[in-house]
Amino acid sequence: MSDEPTSIPEHATEADEAELRLPPWPWIWKLLGSVAVTWLSALLFLAFFRKVRDLLIWAVIALFASFALEPAVDWLAKRGWRRGLATFLLLFGLAVVMVLMVALMIPLLVEQVQALIKAAPGILESVSTFTKRWFGIEVSVNTLSDQLTNANSAVSTFAKNIAGNVFGVASSVLGTIFKLLTIALFTFYLTADGPRFRRTICSYVPQRHQETVLWTWEVAIEKTGAYLYSRLLLAIFSGVATFFVLTALGVPFAVPLAVWMGLVSQFIPTIGTYIAMALPLLVAVVQGPSDALVLLFFFTAYQQLENYVLSPRITAKTMELHPALAFAFAIAGASISGIVGAFLALPIAAIVQAVGSTYVHRHDVAETDLTRVQTPEESRRIREGRKRDRKWLLPWARGDDRADTADHPEDGRHDDDGPGDGPDPGGA
Repeated sequence: MSDEPTSIPEHATEADEAELRLPPWPWIWKLLGSVAVTWLSALLFLAFFRKVRDLLIWAVIALFASFALEPAVDWLAKRGWRRGLATFLLLFGLAVVMVLMVALMIPLLVEQVQALIKAAPGILESVSTFTKRWFGIEVSVNTLSDQLTNANSAVSTFAKNIAGNVFGVASSVLGTIFKLLTIALFTFYLTADGPRFRRTICSYVPQRHQETVLWTWEVAIEKTGAYLYSRLLLAIFSGVATFFVLTALGVPFAVPLAVWMGLVSQFIPTIGTYIAMALPLLVAVVQGPSDALVLLFFFTAYQQLENYVLSPRITAKTMELHPALAFAFAIAGASISGIVGAFLALPIAAIVQAVGSTYVHRHDVAETDLTRVQTPEESRRIREGRKRDRKWLLPWARGDDRADTADHPEDGRHDDDGPGDGPDPGGA
């Protein structure tokens, strides 16, 4: 076929010329109809997605919860337990722990905030005396007392409003319970009927791709389960250490505060430690500022111990995520779906990294100063070399004459000669 435009014969009429120049009308109507149908379909899909958005989020949460529970359920199933019973007992235990945490933490938080408001003027007076003596700065105690009185009244008013609005509070509580039960129900079926559910999924996938789907599923279970259990182990270490320190300092409510510190510091990414330590520090400040300083020092020291000793050893074979990548995924997850998104971000990042490392081809890296990674052994040798250099330079830096004696023994002086020793007269 020729690409040249159709030529109009000389004997053609005006109607023939118009028919040859204009595109056929049925084609235009088909195009407009396709655009309209696509636009309406997109609007209907967006409206439907907005309606079921919460349900989809709950399903995703339940899917990752089933990934986390699957290793424990498999372990019990291999020892003769029925998968349904094992899943139910695990979910029931988690529900009991959550209820106990809420029941213990909320009254404690309200009580300690009110106690801090009452004790704050005395604490501020001590601070004002210190700053006036050493820095010449006087802090107004009366102004803060008025503000704290207003704050205490506001807390009391807020509590009374909550008590008065029983219907609204009950509706919110029932809505939250309904969400948790829905997620628990999805999690139960996805975990208890895991093999059957995977067979159903694979039945819709060509056989040549089924192994890839099952391998990805296995990686998701491995990474999510490893993340959960490594976090639980770190939470136990953190909670036990916090309990002993709080007991030694005589801080009240040591058990709930230790449980709070362990769970919140480990299961809220990046900022969980700072959120968790706020409540124990608040209780310690009410008891005494010195106890709060000791507790703050403990939290700082333990955080370094966890970052450089415990966490690398426990999570070395589980997550294998770079801290910067983990932080970026946590921020992205929080932006998409708040605390739930931040919590699910790290397992998702580990799954994406594992799948990507399998299917993405990686090349050898050129060895230069910009790409060379220093090993711990090399760092140790460099530190030892610097120590030897400092020892050699130290006598010269002090201006010690014995350095000259060691380098020039021919001048007749020795290191063990005293300052008044001279040549032996008998040897002259």
